[in-house]
Amino acid sequence: VGIAEVDLGNGTNYNPQEALNMYFQTGSVIGRSMTQDGDFNNSKVPIQELRAGSGSGKLSSLIQSYNYYLQMMRDVTGLNEARDGSMPDGQALVGLQKLAAANSNTATRHILQAGLYLTLKTAECISLRISDVLEYSNTSNALFETLGKFNVGTLKELHSLHLHDFGIFLELAPDDAEKQLLENNIQMAIQSKQIELEDAIDVREIKNLKVANQLLKLRRKQKFERDRQAQLQNIQANAQSNAQASQAAAQAELQKQQGLAQSKVAIAQAQNKFDIEKLEREAAIKKELMEHEFMLNMRLKEVESNVINNKEKYKEDRKDKRTKIQATQQSELIDQRRSGKPPKNFESAGFDNLGGFGLEQFEPR
Repeated sequence: VGIAEVDLGNGTNYNPQEALNMYFQTGSVIGRSMTQDGDFNNSKVPIQELRAGSGSGKLSSLIQSYNYYLQMMRDVTGLNEARDGSMPDGQALVGLQKLAAANSNTATRHILQAGLYLTLKTAECISLRISDVLEYSNTSNALFETLGKFNVGTLKELHSLHLHDFGIFLELAPDDAEKQLLENNIQMAIQSKQIELEDAIDVREIKNLKVANQLLKLRRKQKFERDRQAQLQNIQANAQSNAQASQAAAQAELQKQQGLAQSKVAIAQAQNKFDIEKLEREAAIKKELMEHEFMLNMRLKEVESNVINNKEKYKEDRKDKRTKIQATQQSELIDQRRSGKPPKNFESAGFDNLGGFGLEQFEPR
């Protein structure tokens, strides 16, 4: 600024108060035309008269100058509105105020870290004191009456635990940039189908970014394992389906071949049965023909036998008749000789005709 490093020669510092006193007493003011870095100083005149005509205009110009210098101090010191308390938000939570304070310039981050460290150590000391009170102090009854039986019963777990067994950690709530980074990771995981929508909802509900990222990695691993198991099951199902299809095709082919074989066997059996029946019919017909021929031969033999018998009988009858005729003729001859009768004609008188029945049918064949 215009009054920086101005040596008055009397050993005192040149500050705004000294500049105003000099201006009011003498009407003059001292300033520098160059900054400490050697650049041109736009504020080489530290005190200038306001040129606005009205009182409200002068007041507005004063407020504008005040805000300008206040913003310059904030830029240099790193103190923002949330840190200096000039613009508190009644609706903002304590965590959001801490978040805004943590986002201030790194020039004051060591102050924030110191405050967080003191808060953490205070919490650890309180935990140790409560453990000592419950175990060694005579005021444990007063603690019972103050906090209540159930709350003190919960605190009794502290006297049997060391500090490193449960630990106390203090972390600031994540800012918008960290939340956006987590959201980008969630969106990338969803787009690549590494997590489900339910996993993204569970991750967003966690305020601790470290735990949220750990849960995101865990859900990604679980989703990968589920997908791998599903892929293996699909491969096994496809292999089983292919095996079943092959087995079904083989069984169908076997059944087809068995059906063809059975059809051929049935056809062969039917053909054999038909041939057997044909042979049986032929045998039956031949048998009937042979029986008929046998009967005919028997009848023929019987007829021939009857004819022969009749022929022999006829011959015997004729012989007997001739013998009888010869005996009769001999008797008549004897009687003729004895009685001296005339000769007698023994020729046939036509009564020995068989009536057209000849003996040619009895001739040998």
